[in-house]
Amino acid sequence: MNNFNGRKILAYITVYEDKAASLKCLEAIKLQTVSVDRILIVDNSAQQLLGDSDSSSTLIYHFPSNVGISRGLTLALERGLRENYDFLWAFDQDSVPNIDCLADLLEEYYSLIAKKYRVGIIAPIAFDSRSQLVIGGVNFKNDKFVHHKHNKFENIYECDAPITSGSLINLAAARLIDLPVSDLFIDGIDFDYGLTFKKKGFRNFVVTKAKLEHNYGIPINISILNFSWVFQSCSSLRYYYSCRNTTYLVLNYANGFYKVTAFFHRIKTTLLKILAIILFESDSKLEKVYACILGTYHGLVNKLGKTW
Repeated sequence: MNNFNGRKILAYITVYEDKAASLKCLEAIKLQTVSVDRILIVDNSAQQLLGDSDSSSTLIYHFPSNVGISRGLTLALERGLRENYDFLWAFDQDSVPNIDCLADLLEEYYSLIAKKYRVGIIAPIAFDSRSQLVIGGVNFKNDKFVHHKHNKFENIYECDAPITSGSLINLAAARLIDLPVSDLFIDGIDFDYGLTFKKKGFRNFVVTKAKLEHNYGIPINISILNFSWVFQSCSSLRYYYSCRNTTYLVLNYANGFYKVTAFFHRIKTTLLKILAIILFESDSKLEKVYACILGTYHGLVNKLGKTW
């Protein structure tokens, strides 16, 4: 049992082919000033990375076929709900929370509850130490997802969806909504799940004093004249699912005429991504371009599942 108002907390990590990152994330969770009750790991690697734990506080599911983030998160939510946990604290393997991250999230959660807010998800601010980029929560605006602009003077802000990693999910609220869409596989699960909470009247927040170091792609710093930009290099698989799921979701959430503008915005975004791949990627350019085109097409025709 943890020592924060007697609440039960289940932590969850999705791991895939990176033992060092997985161990670092696991250790950071264990070192929190507020302890979790159990850690559930879904290992999607071909060979199990961490071995079977000899501790009852850590449970490992191994899926060499790779069930993705969406199915892994669903398994964790199902177990948390079945065993009457109060919160699920979700992680990707490439994330490291600060030692007091969980305590900061719980403090803000109970402050919001005292003010009669219906909280679905409360999450830390995520940053990439390699590029110094802050990865904000997202809001859906008419025909696109827009990241919240970081403001260092902002202690907490509301958004439609924080990123999955580091999110503390209120399981009492999760009982009242649908589980994540498993057919998304990876990428965009956070967008959809956060909006699912919102549609049921719950609110999602990012706490800026709660810190999470999170690696997103491989940052490449681009400087042209007075213009500076960080390009995030990804695998072909990641490009495919990012293009597919974002396209599918914006067309699903847009209404009326905005479905038309969403279509053209996704075509423009894909073309710009392809241009960036051609200019800045160092390998597998043709495969990555193909992944963007195919992913966008599959998003337009609603072809989901594990398709890459």
